Amino acid sequence: MAPKKVSESVTIMTELVLPNHTNQLGNLLGGQLMHWIDICAALAAARHSQRVCVTASVDRIDFHHPVKLGDAVTLSASVNRVFNTSMEVGVKVYAESFRLGKRIHTNTAYLTFVSVGDEGKPVQAFPVVPETEDEKRRFEEALQRRESRLLNK
Repeated sequence: MAPKKVSESVTIMTELVLPNHTNQLGNLLGGQLMHWIDICAALAAARHSQRVCVTASVDRIDFHHPVKLGDAVTLSASVNRVFNTSMEVGVKVYAESFRLGKRIHTNTAYLTFVSVGDEGKPVQAFPVVPETEDEKRRFEEALQRRESRLLNK
């Protein structure tokens, strides 16, 4: 299988926070954001593997700042590393208030996806090649997170 560049998996989604996405304080519900993160990450994994990919695990989602009603939420996902049939996808989330003219990094998430074949069984994914220094850093950190996951299994 020919390796693919990290940049080939980049997926960007933008969502508008509407009233049905918020809690009583006017903040984006964590579960709604997790739903968007899962979709964006699944698309990046599928783009990389050229197959349907299913969520195997969610390592962590860090909530740095609340996201408010009316904000635009931009999610950027890419494959960090491939481990045979599974791959780690990183997602960065930014909230933008048009009214205030501010854009802030609000969340980071790491998810593991598995490529599945026509019978629904795991299949080997294309290796990934990091090119930039940031991609190389994320590539190395993905291995550390995987080792930690396997130790805690």
